[in-house]
This record gives sequence, structure tokens and C-alpha cells, in this order.
Amino acid sequence: MVHPLGVALPIVQAPMAGSQGSALALAVTRAGGLGSLPAALLTVPQLRAELEAIRGASVRPVNVNFFCHQIPPPDEERERRWRATLAPYYRELDLDPAAIPEAAARVPFNAETATVLAEFEPPVVSFHFGLPDDNLLARVRSWGATILSSATTVAEARWLERRGVDVIIAQGVEAGGHRGMFLGDDLTTQVGTLALVRQVVGAVRVPVVAARGIADAEGVRAALALGAVAAQVGTAFLRCPEATTSAVHRAALAGAGAEHTALTNLFTGRPARGVVNRIIRELGAIHPAAPAFPLAATAMAPLRARAERVGSADFSPLWCGQNTSGCRAEPAGLVVRGLARVGETT
Repeated sequence: MVHPLGVALPIVQAPMAGSQGSALALAVTRAGGLGSLPAALLTVPQLRAELEAIRGASVRPVNVNFFCHQIPPPDEERERRWRATLAPYYRELDLDPAAIPEAAARVPFNAETATVLAEFEPPVVSFHFGLPDDNLLARVRSWGATILSSATTVAEARWLERRGVDVIIAQGVEAGGHRGMFLGDDLTTQVGTLALVRQVVGAVRVPVVAARGIADAEGVRAALALGAVAAQVGTAFLRCPEATTSAVHRAALAGAGAEHTALTNLFTGRPARGVVNRIIRELGAIHPAAPAFPLAATAMAPLRARAERVGSADFSPLWCGQNTSGCRAEPAGLVVRGLARVGETT
């Protein structure tokens, strides 16, 4: 039987914007899983270059992932409060808060991006934070792409099924990186992966992928036993040589502090899970002054850059899931084969 994702092994590599490019996606794909290219931080020329690299190196499917958030209107008062909150850190690092440059934008999927994507017709396209509008979605469907999107609740899964999504990614609260929430922002609705997968599998008819908190073959087996067709894994790949994870991020993942993670809005304005560091401890994980996603990143970026220059992760988003036990400095192909060891016989 052909797998719904066209893969040999039931492993999906989670797209991790800022920590990887096509090299990791291709390594996972070559090993038999579904590699993923995160496009949320890519400019149009960068996206085209990455898609060309994939087309020239792979005959197997690679997932291309996009964000579908709405760009919030400017809120000068909230930005002022946010910068005032961060002012002591600017003084400590001898930075001028009046000279904050614009941070790299997280651009949602749009017509320009869809036009570039159509040149390459990737067989798998996924979305985070819901879906693009119907016209853009129709363009992706026009070349027969398999469409995936993340759901963090049963209500979101049902909404995605009604919009014609082919595969739903059930994103448990253990997951690293940004929550895929799009029908609400109440964190009390967020449940663990195994509970969510069971509920979503029972609520929809389309295939379901289990994400995350999965770090070994036993975790994959558990996800498949609950009815998922594959396990999506991100954290386990962050220390692979094919990833572009920063030095301070790799060090944090390898340290004892990686067992302490939190959902925080400090770095981008949207809840995302990462290792607890100084800024989270001192300001609290969720801060009311943080501007809406992705605007909070602008004022945080200079602090991160200055600290990382001297090897400090005090102001860096150290995205990872709650389970870092499988995060080792080894090639991505080995990680895939280790994860799939049980899955192959299930």
C-alpha cells in the first residue's frame, strides 16, 4: 500500500525556520522519511534557490512549509511598552533602543510566494497557523500537491478537514517551536500529543500525523498505535550536522537546562516552546507587553545578536520540545533510521 505521504518510513521532519535549510530536508528524504523545508523566513530569491537545490538533488517528495498568519496593524503604544520593558537590557548591553533595526519578517503565504512555488510544483506543501485563502489554496491544489496543516485542537482539525486538507498534523503541547493555534489563543485548550492524536483520529476521516514529543522508535510506535500514519519529529534533528542550528542553541540542547522548557511569547509575540533562559526567567514566559506575532521579534533581535556574539543564549529563542533525549550530534540519516526502527515493523 502506498503511504499517504509517499514515503518509505513513517517519519516527517518538522520544518524548523531559522535552524535548517534544504540540506537537512534532503538528508531526511534520502533516508526514507519526509524532509521539510521551512519557508517562513525566506525571501523570494532564497525560496527559489532552495527549491532549485531540492529539485536538483531529490527524486522523492520534500515538504515545503509556510506560515499563514495575519500581519497585525502597528500598535505604537504597545511597541513603546515593549521597548520600555526591554530597556534595562539595552542599557546593560550598551545598545541604543532608538536605533533598533527591522528584524527579519515572517511573511505569510501570499500570491508572490505561490507564483514561485508553482514553478517547481512540490508534491507536498504544508501550512502552519491555519490555511491561506481559497484562491491561494486552489493554486497549490492545481498541480496535485498533497496539502498538510497543523491542528492543536479537535475543532481546528475539523475545520481543516472541511477546507479539504489531505493530511492533518496533530500538534501536541509538548512540541517545540510555535504553536499552530489559529481558532483561538487560549493555552488551556492545548493538550498532549497522545491525547490529541487519539481525539483527532476519531474526529476526522483524513490521515493524521502525530507531532511531537517523539524522540525514539518507541514514541513512533506509540503514535502509530493510536492511528497516526506517521510521526513528525523536530527536536531530534537540531544537533545534526545538516542543520543550521546556532552554536548557543546547540550548547543549550546538549546541557542539563534543556529539561526546562516553557511556552513563551517573548521572542515573536506568539506562544512557542523553547529552553528556559535568562529573559524567560526574569520577565516570565508570557508577557502582556509583547507585541503581536511577529512584531515582538524586532526589539528582541539586537539583544540576541549582541549576546550571541559573546557566546550567551540569554536572549535567544532556544526552540525545542519537552523531550530532548533523542537530540544528538549525529547525521540526520541515522536519526531517521533510529526513529523508524520500530515503525518499520508496525
